[in-house]
Amino acid sequence: MKVLPLLVFAMGVVAWEATAQDAQCVRERAAMVETIRAYARSAAGVLGQQGVSEGVLEVMAQTKRHLFIPERTCSVAYADTPVPIGLGQTISQPYIVALMTQLAEVAPDHTVLEVGTGSGYQAAILARLARKVCTIEIIPQLAETAAKTLRDLAYDNVSVRLGDGYDGWPECGPFDAVVVTAALGELPPPLIEQLKVGGRLVMPVGPGYSTQQLTVVEKIAPGKTTTRAVALVRFVPFTRSQN
Repeated sequence: MKVLPLLVFAMGVVAWEATAQDAQCVRERAAMVETIRAYARSAAGVLGQQGVSEGVLEVMAQTKRHLFIPERTCSVAYADTPVPIGLGQTISQPYIVALMTQLAEVAPDHTVLEVGTGSGYQAAILARLARKVCTIEIIPQLAETAAKTLRDLAYDNVSVRLGDGYDGWPECGPFDAVVVTAALGELPPPLIEQLKVGGRLVMPVGPGYSTQQLTVVEKIAPGKTTTRAVALVRFVPFTRSQN
């Protein structure tokens, strides 16, 4: 009979710790958004005077990034820096996630392809803005973990596929936007082919583990595109299937 008060006390301590962590995460996430906003103002040449839209910033403020990293630590998750997620991969710094999302110009009725699921965080951001997100990951462990995380967090409009993203996902498209989260020295023709007219491909172009150009390709007519480099970035290399 004397165990019950101790159990209630212990449960109260756990609840208090969880509440304190939630409050810290909210503060850290708000600070992250303000950092993104400041970076966007200084990058007017890339984004124009509008910077990162309030819609994108709101989604960044709502999405629990700490649940997409192994440590699930708020101070780590919301710092404006890449975070290792294992197997030689990283989750991009928040500003780059916001920048790529803004450049993709995602709308509520859009179908979006992401190549390089990683932890699932970029897919989660896109899922709050688009009707449907199809995301491809070549590393089995990451694909499995990301799919579980997205499923547990009720991102029901995201489909995760294991495979080589170079060839895209024709059955899921055509796409209004394609976001590639790994660097390649060329623009993959299949991804451009799967874009709708008016659609955009956003990806880093250049060698892995070096400086690349964050590039935006817009499909202006069947078989016709415009391409522009918007910023210098550093991404992990695009992994291809050996088959």
